[in-house]
Amino acid sequence: MVGRQQSARWSLGRLLGAVTVLCALAAGASAAAAAEPFGTVRYHQMVPMRDEVRLATDVYLPSGPGPFPTLLVRDIYGNGSAPGRQRYARWATENGYAFVFQNARGRYDSEGQWYPYFQEINDGYDTLSWIEGEAWSNGKVGMFGTSYLASVQWLAALGQHPALKAIAPAMSPGNYYRDVAYPGGAFSLLSRASWGIGLVGSRTNMSFPIDWISAIDHLPLRTLDRSLGFDVPHFRDWLAHPTYDDYWKPLNLEARAPEMAVPALNIGGWYDVFLRSTLGSYGTMKREAATAEARAGQRLVIGPWPHGWNAKTVTGEEDFGPEALIDAEALQLEFFDHWLKEGPAPAGAPVKLFVMGENRWREETEWPLARTVYTPYYLHGDGALSPEKPGAGEAPKSYTYDPQDPVPTLGGNIMRPELRGSFDQRPLDGRADILRFETAALEAPLEITGPIRAVLHVATDGPDTDFMAKLSVIKADNRVMNLVDGVLRTRFREGYEREVLLTPGEPVRLELDLWATSYRLAPGERLRLDITSSNFPRLARNLNTGEPFGEGVASRVAQQTLYLDAARPSHVVLPVIPPIP
Repeated sequence: MVGRQQSARWSLGRLLGAVTVLCALAAGASAAAAAEPFGTVRYHQMVPMRDEVRLATDVYLPSGPGPFPTLLVRDIYGNGSAPGRQRYARWATENGYAFVFQNARGRYDSEGQWYPYFQEINDGYDTLSWIEGEAWSNGKVGMFGTSYLASVQWLAALGQHPALKAIAPAMSPGNYYRDVAYPGGAFSLLSRASWGIGLVGSRTNMSFPIDWISAIDHLPLRTLDRSLGFDVPHFRDWLAHPTYDDYWKPLNLEARAPEMAVPALNIGGWYDVFLRSTLGSYGTMKREAATAEARAGQRLVIGPWPHGWNAKTVTGEEDFGPEALIDAEALQLEFFDHWLKEGPAPAGAPVKLFVMGENRWREETEWPLARTVYTPYYLHGDGALSPEKPGAGEAPKSYTYDPQDPVPTLGGNIMRPELRGSFDQRPLDGRADILRFETAALEAPLEITGPIRAVLHVATDGPDTDFMAKLSVIKADNRVMNLVDGVLRTRFREGYEREVLLTPGEPVRLELDLWATSYRLAPGERLRLDITSSNFPRLARNLNTGEPFGEGVASRVAQQTLYLDAARPSHVVLPVIPPIP
């Protein structure tokens, strides 16, 4: 069992907080109204969907006469009684909105069979129809929430329901194959196991004492859930679909932007597991949404946060300062007041980015920034990383990748609280299976803001393997703090819809998506690019055998070659932002 961190017992309390039961439930709605700013509360209404399955739904109405615009949260993580969810209700009603809380199908007291994602399309639409028909509703609905609570917003928007006027998805998946399950074609093991099995593998959140960091090195992967004592069909379905096929295509919400006509306040974090989706959904909706109003109504906020936004200034081991936190409720209220109450348009430019390093917010008119200068930095045989092109005689570099001794996960865009964010990478420096390339110390500030990709010319001695790139900042105190990383499973080098195995020893060109960042390096700081073949347990190990994914038990050691010469110039493309004159 592999990993830098000590084994940490997973507990539901650390993810969601302690669940408290409202005393007002026993006394009825009148007692609740005395304790909270609600005019009327209706708990546990069973709202029928089109197939007669009923979903448990709570309604909170403001004091005073209606009808009211409505804010809707559709949830899978609790029954609505937790303090955080009650805070949603207070915030909404205090600001003149009805608040509707609903458990998704098959979760807690909602009827039906639980299966992630797909069911939310029709159930979201039917819930909007129910709200629209209620006497207390004025027919205008907004949705908000984070993570899965953001997913259900986009899924509901596919129906273009006339009542859905605006959404505010935070940390939201948008392409479930590329971002949720198979980034770069490599299975997102830690996320999908701890979430898909351990948290939502049953009707209610599970809190069994499983060590999700060290206990998931089981092979074959297709029996991982049963090896841990669970039986989770949706997890096995994810493993059974390692290519971008008809299972995943309905969940590529970026590609389905033309089917949606809703303004959206897109909120993400530079270290969020769904950063690429947040940026991608904003971009495709801005260009391709079904109406001009929806295209013009897209806004984007990206902070220095991991999954679970605006909670604290520290992300991993880096403190981004007091400006890292924003008035999230005011931001969302301004947005909803505009679209549901005909209030003023949200202030400022449509794009709000936190520039790390400088540690301040900046407004922009578009993403990516139009003034970006995409600049290749080349990898050299002496370990240099520079804009200078390599010469014809630069020799390749090589390393050995052993799946039984993978590089342990240390930081990055992942869910797991103890591993995510910006971490000092020096604990990994003793490993021989990482190639490292560094720039010279900067003489002037350098800002990189935008998408980043790495182009690697490589070969391996087997039919399949992984290549990974990680970009970090070497600080003045010599800490090496990770910014972005990316992976490509070589069998997907020609696209994710089919698998093409390698000819051993044959050089190939790979293009790795390292997602995006915004960072301003100070004079004296340097950039470092690491090349390796594993990041475990964040990503499932490539066993280097070429066997069908999820089936393999045996592994083989791979000999990896990275080419650096003029004909095969491996490089990373940086989004350099020119200084303002």
